[in-house]
Amino acid sequence: MKQNQLANVLVKILGLYFLVDGGVRMISGALNLLGALTSLRTFSSFYVWVTPFTGMLLAAIGLLLILLSRAIAGLLFKDE
Repeated sequence: MKQNQLANVLVKILGLYFLVDGGVRMISGALNLLGALTSLRTFSSFYVWVTPFTGMLLAAIGLLLILLSRAIAGLLFKDE
């Protein structure tokens, strides 16, 4: 396996990790929001809103890494 191919696979694995981690954070944030709804807590809590938005950001970064993995690997190994 060439270095370029290996880098492509590793960037895709990193993207999958970000995508899964983002999904878990979005689910956790949704459950926190649901808990805040049922207990009539205020929605101004920083933690209640940061978790789902962080999950969306990580999922977007993961998706971009997966889609652009070949281009990223090409940038890393231009000399070959």
